[in-house]
Amino acid sequence: MNLVVNGVEHTLDIDPRTTLLDALREHLDLTGAKKGCDHGQCGACTVLLDGRRVNSCLVLAISQQDARVTTVEGLGTEAEPHPLQRAFLDHDGYQCGYCTPGQICSAAGMLDEVARGWPSAVTDGDVTLDDAEIRERMSGNLCRCGAYANMVPAIAEAAGR
Repeated sequence: MNLVVNGVEHTLDIDPRTTLLDALREHLDLTGAKKGCDHGQCGACTVLLDGRRVNSCLVLAISQQDARVTTVEGLGTEAEPHPLQRAFLDHDGYQCGYCTPGQICSAAGMLDEVARGWPSAVTDGDVTLDDAEIRERMSGNLCRCGAYANMVPAIAEAAGR
């Protein structure tokens, strides 16, 4: 099967039961996405699949033939970090760092949803990216350390607010 991961095409010979998360971690050595709950409840494994955020632990890799996957490793570089990566650093939007890659990928997908005008459960009319909107849209990503107080301003800054 073929996947385009972070702009590079990969041909994988994998068991049909392999999740996208395991394909990334075990076959491509991209360890940014983390295996947290392995049930799609924590968001630590969030990546962008054809531009949309997904819990990669719930997606079978084989079902994504020729899909474009972006992991946290593909968002920016050490020399040129993605605005979200920079904002998380500037606002100390992480503690242990385990959930941070999933949080950043989810935030990148969420900002794209906002740019497209997609409403959330708390959207009242026009999509305005206030703190409540950010919290609602990021609610699928959990942080056991409780760094949310710093993540929200980091995301707001990266969004240009």
